[in-house]
Amino acid sequence: MSFDARALSALDFPRVLDALAERSATSLGAERARALRPSDDPERIARELDEVEDALFGVSLSLGGIQDIRDLHARAAEGRVLSGSELLSAAYSLDGAMTVKRAIGVNSRGPLREVAVGLGDHSELVRRVLSALDRDGAVRDDASPRLRDLRKRIEPLRGRIRERLTATLEKWSDLLQEHIVTIRRDRYVLPVQASRVGQVQGIIVDASATGQTYFVEPAAVTQLNNELTRLILDEEAEVRRILTELSGLLAGDADVPMTLVTVGELDLIASKARLARDWRLNRPEQVEGGRYDLREVRHPLIENPVANDLALGETKLLLITGPNMGGKTATIKTLGLAVLMHQCGMYVAAASARLPVVRDVLVDIGDEQSIEASLSTFASHLKHLRYVLRHAAPDTLVLVDELGSGTDPNEGAALAQALIETLLAQDARGVITSHLSPLKLFALETPGLKNASMGFDVETLAPTYALQVGQPGRSFALAIAQRMGLPADVLRRAEDLLGPDAGLMERMLEGLEREREDLRAQLEGTAAARRDAEAELGRVRQERETLEARRNEMLAEASQKAESLYADAIERVRTLRARAQEDSARPRVMQELRELRVSAQKARPAPAPREERGDPIRVGSRVDVPAYNATGQVLELRGDDLVVQLGVMKVGVKRRDVRLKQEPKVTAPRTRGPRTAFAGAVAASTFQNELQLRGMGVEEAVEELRTAVLEAHALKESPLRVVHGKGQGVLRRLLREYLKGDKRVESFHDAEANQGGHGVTIVNIRR
Repeated sequence: MSFDARALSALDFPRVLDALAERSATSLGAERARALRPSDDPERIARELDEVEDALFGVSLSLGGIQDIRDLHARAAEGRVLSGSELLSAAYSLDGAMTVKRAIGVNSRGPLREVAVGLGDHSELVRRVLSALDRDGAVRDDASPRLRDLRKRIEPLRGRIRERLTATLEKWSDLLQEHIVTIRRDRYVLPVQASRVGQVQGIIVDASATGQTYFVEPAAVTQLNNELTRLILDEEAEVRRILTELSGLLAGDADVPMTLVTVGELDLIASKARLARDWRLNRPEQVEGGRYDLREVRHPLIENPVANDLALGETKLLLITGPNMGGKTATIKTLGLAVLMHQCGMYVAAASARLPVVRDVLVDIGDEQSIEASLSTFASHLKHLRYVLRHAAPDTLVLVDELGSGTDPNEGAALAQALIETLLAQDARGVITSHLSPLKLFALETPGLKNASMGFDVETLAPTYALQVGQPGRSFALAIAQRMGLPADVLRRAEDLLGPDAGLMERMLEGLEREREDLRAQLEGTAAARRDAEAELGRVRQERETLEARRNEMLAEASQKAESLYADAIERVRTLRARAQEDSARPRVMQELRELRVSAQKARPAPAPREERGDPIRVGSRVDVPAYNATGQVLELRGDDLVVQLGVMKVGVKRRDVRLKQEPKVTAPRTRGPRTAFAGAVAASTFQNELQLRGMGVEEAVEELRTAVLEAHALKESPLRVVHGKGQGVLRRLLREYLKGDKRVESFHDAEANQGGHGVTIVNIRR
């Protein structure tokens, strides 16, 4: 079913099409734009919206320079010979179409590629035309071998003719009207005085308008002129043959009509994209179930319009009341245009829009009284309303302006109420405007029908154009009359004539408006307080981030300083170790070495505590086993079962029957070996024969082991007990690799099972 043309006109839809046509780059696109009509095919609408989106964000369609060559193609198909400029125009247009096709193939996101399939391959025609014609449309010399040969012969012949005529000028100088060589009727001639023409030998070719001059072809050049004329005729015949051949190529290109149709379609898509940018339109979302939800929708043809929210669904019909010039008609046109533009595959003037696909838009807007047809305003409305009632359905949109006007108010209200009841029974969706007060009460009591009004400022007597859904509109007739200065006694008499019941509705609406304003003020205050709170929260967050950043900077500085101190200490340790090789300085140096290593480790920043995740009990953990009243090390994990080493005995226990033994991680040695006196030492010193390396990194552990081996070798202490834990065995393997290469180490082996087993390495120092 096609959309009613009268409805499209009433909704100002042709003005939208004019705006599209103005943005077209070709006459083909402008023609398509003005012929555009809404579709009721959801798949087609969705596809066209995808194409516009592709043109907006994917391909920049440049169609300038492509002309409508349908007439040229038709004339060529009829067998007519086109001029060089016409053929050049056709070639440029088809070449432009192929350029657009290549751009779409490279940049399109997909939708426009399907459209571009209609652009044919005209490369052969374009190549032939551009190689045969120059930029002015003239046939090139090299368009054919014969033409090249003819033009090579013509120019030298013209030179010979001019040379002979130049010689004749000297002979006939007294007889000539002017001392020049000219061309008349494509022949070279001399201008001879009419009174002395009998004194020359030659052929009179032409005469001047005054009859005072005859243009004579001297006999000496007659044969050459004849030869030149023959060559020119042959040249013209060859040029015509070439143009005929090129015209035939254009006529025989069957893809030209489809290419031109596709160019028009692409230009229409590009125009939709330009209109979306210029008017700040957004893509609508297609929904089902006759639901309309438009946010910040505005009339696209009104300058600086007020945006409103419109929704239909559970509310099938919206009844807008209020004074004239308040924006009621513009509101229903806004909704109608949004629906029509959506179903033309265009973006709509709304921040967001969720729209169904309708079969038709049923409209009764404006005054169409006709004297010739003997129709009054009321009769015209009835005619349109009859059409609306006949076609109204859930898949149509009903837009009725000034329902019930043009006749007695009581009868008009009764008729309007009956019509609304019928529309509700037909499950129609739409917007209706009216001035009739009884309809306001009817809307309050009728499911599916909701009151709405357009805002109006009584103080300034100016409309705000803001849609207020849920609140019926006031007429403001007496208020406006008072503002306009009508006598007070006239206004009082009008109020008396209305009676108390008549003014009840106005007073109730006035009270509702005051409450609405109070609530709006409270809401604004709440919103302001919320904004202040959010701003304060943002400030606090910013301060916290600043403090956190400063804290991290301080920690980084402290860590860097500690690392520097630790590095210096390590360097001193290495220096002292070298000095310790001398027997005389060995006791003092080794004592200083131990003290320095301890102080350096204290100065080094402690590593950040690791967050324990999951089960803290793992292989290598030490646990208390109450059932055996003993402490041991976990050797294996088998689900909820553990294998624990208790002295020389391995036992199997449940995870719930053990308690993790919290042992502090230490990097300093825990046990001390027997006190050993150095020869020549000033004071007695001690040596630590157990080295705790669990929890250290590989590099740090190797350094600690190297230092301990050096001290033990210097002090002739052996063996050295190195505790590294079991774990995955990585640290144990790397430490033993180091021990293999240290010449001070005689041998090493695992500790006894009851002394740590694989978690401890016994190092024997070479003496």
